[in-house]
Amino acid sequence: MLLENNELEMNTTTQANLQQRDRAVNWHPYTQMKTADEIIPIVKGQGLYLYDNEGKKYMDVVSSWWVTLHGHAHPYIAQRVFEQLNTLEQVIFAGFTHEPAVLLSENLLKLLPENQEKVFYSDNGSTAVEVALKMCIQYAHNQGVKKTKILAFKNAYHGDTFGAMSVSGKSFWTKPFENMLFEVVFIDTPNPENLESLRLQIKNLADEVACFIYEPLVQGAAGMLMYDVEDLNSLMQICREEKVFMIQDEVFTGFGRTGKLFTADYLTEKPDIMCFSKGLTGGTMPMGITTCSNDIYNAFLSDDRHKTLFHGHSFTANPLACAAALASMELLLKEETQMNISRISRQHSEFVRKLTVVPQVENARHIGTILAFDFKAGSGTSYFNEIGKKLYQEFLKRGMIMRPLGNVIYLVPPYCITSEELDFVYQNILEVLEQFKNEY
Repeated sequence: MLLENNELEMNTTTQANLQQRDRAVNWHPYTQMKTADEIIPIVKGQGLYLYDNEGKKYMDVVSSWWVTLHGHAHPYIAQRVFEQLNTLEQVIFAGFTHEPAVLLSENLLKLLPENQEKVFYSDNGSTAVEVALKMCIQYAHNQGVKKTKILAFKNAYHGDTFGAMSVSGKSFWTKPFENMLFEVVFIDTPNPENLESLRLQIKNLADEVACFIYEPLVQGAAGMLMYDVEDLNSLMQICREEKVFMIQDEVFTGFGRTGKLFTADYLTEKPDIMCFSKGLTGGTMPMGITTCSNDIYNAFLSDDRHKTLFHGHSFTANPLACAAALASMELLLKEETQMNISRISRQHSEFVRKLTVVPQVENARHIGTILAFDFKAGSGTSYFNEIGKKLYQEFLKRGMIMRPLGNVIYLVPPYCITSEELDFVYQNILEVLEQFKNEY
């Protein structure tokens, strides 16, 4: 009887009342529930497309918050997870291990800079960052040194847990908690004009700084702000000279988003720690990873148990998530996927050239599969610019899921998008820009 009732409840989820039922019980992220538009019930995903309960399909050109690498409900990933589900679904990772976790660590480390030698598992991007920060702060503590200051970029975003909020740029998002966040020194992103002043600033603080954390080349949530490879290399050289550990947050940029497997592949300097999530499992399920050098790992090896890294999660190295990540990595390394990434990057480059002559557009930019531009909205770039909501609704009407960051419009499509589908998106963007040209 219980099974029948559960089946009945699941069957009713496709009915028209799902929006009201959702509002009665659910609190959605980054959403002002009082003024929010009606939630769209999604009942199916396939490749680029999501389908609502009325049969309308949407092109998911933001990869469902930047996580879906290969498209929705990928059959190969689903099959690998299914096989793992019937073998081992979960085991405590303290005192135990399993083949998917070992294999994933081995395969990932082969793709990363050679100084990345150990893997610590967690369950999302914010916690991957928390682990990295704790590694650096406790590294000093284990050696009897107090280093508690952190360097981070202005406009940074590293997550919503307290450590991740602390190293994210101060904003309306963090204001209610500002007296509870730890001390962070925020610096400008590097350019040829400010590198010398950044050198002096870091040199003066080096004895107190545990680490420098940064989003490499693209500050995502800040509005897809991009900066130069060589300038980041120069800043990393300064940190290396001053013995400041570097945490490279590749939660967003990893797994092909910037055109290379990892943003680290653009750089001659190498970070000490790297953070991953989002595309790690191909968007199939949550998982976070923090990798580090043996230098950092060895600082925790001791007969003194107090020097242990006391951090863990119930679902650390979950076998199902590991299986999904392994399958996604196999797909990522296929020649077809790499060719798709290159093709998307070329198409983005061509579209950026078209956007440069559109009067309503400024600062059109792209790197790899990430494309962004600012809609001239009169009051400057802002996450809270009202044009974002209007643009979002218009794109939805046209069957496209795009979530402008205020007046910043961006694309982060899954790698399965075809040339024709991408051209269709571009054409609709141009039409929407024309439609809204007199708004501001």
